[in-house]
Amino acid sequence: MATTLPAAFVSKKSRILCRLSVPVSDYDDLSPKGSIDVGIRELIDEINGVEGCVTTSSCAGRVSVFLEGRKSAVGGGEEAHDGEGEGEGGGGWERSDVKAVGVGGKGNGGRWLFVSHDPIEIQGCGGEGSWVALMGMARLEGGEEELLRELGTVTERRLVHFRFEPMILHVLTASLHHAQAVLSAALQAGFRESGALNLTSSTSEPPTPMVGIRSMGLALESVIGFASGGKGICVVPEWQLRSLIEISNQRFQENAKRIARFRTLLRAERSTEGKRKGQEGVKWEDAGERRERKRAEGLERARVMRETGARELRVGAGDVPDICTSGRTS
Repeated sequence: MATTLPAAFVSKKSRILCRLSVPVSDYDDLSPKGSIDVGIRELIDEINGVEGCVTTSSCAGRVSVFLEGRKSAVGGGEEAHDGEGEGEGGGGWERSDVKAVGVGGKGNGGRWLFVSHDPIEIQGCGGEGSWVALMGMARLEGGEEELLRELGTVTERRLVHFRFEPMILHVLTASLHHAQAVLSAALQAGFRESGALNLTSSTSEPPTPMVGIRSMGLALESVIGFASGGKGICVVPEWQLRSLIEISNQRFQENAKRIARFRTLLRAERSTEGKRKGQEGVKWEDAGERRERKRAEGLERARVMRETGARELRVGAGDVPDICTSGRTS
């Protein structure tokens, strides 16, 4: 039984594929990179090749250093002072009239200092201050005493975070059956925090679940600095920055293995779609198809039984002996 895809899903998939069809040089999105990561471009194309699936957002995995957005001072509505705009030469970050954000947020003045979607070359750095410069930060010349004086109350400072984040992928699906196939492949591949939303519909339209594929077990985060004088000031030693990068490189490798497993499982699911066989050799069917088939079979059996019963009743009536003449003798 062919399944008709929801019209809303078909329309949205068409719009997404239209945007993805432009040349890589012309494509732009809202991510820091502004384009689809090369490492998962083929995976995305394969997912979008499945009739009932389309990707809505993605990240292959990344190392990032970011300055969090402006926040309110503890216990009040005043914006915390972080010395921004006080640096010489006009090289500091610009201030703007924005609302405060929650702890750790990147909005409202927050910005990326460093982003890489690939492992970082260790051999390329290692000199004095090189890791700090690579991360887009600086050190205070006065040493630890000046650092502590500038840091002040840490809760009033905008902090600089180092993060490794594994692949995250959102896939819009046309049905519960399609969502189950994607989610099963993700969980088996090691993306254990994957899940699905919109499993039911509040309208007459069928649900179009959104599957989120992620693995928070590979994530890594550490505070490595704060904002002062228009700069990101590093507060951790060089060896610690190198250690964070080495750990992130290892997690890039594990992330790549999980992506490859997910891709293999998804291919297997796609190759057997519509060809899977049940115990009796019939075409595999989802719950809705099975329910309709069983209903049709039941109606057919009832019709046959009614017709058979009527024929037997007519034949049986002709075989009944005539009780008025059966006892007579000639």
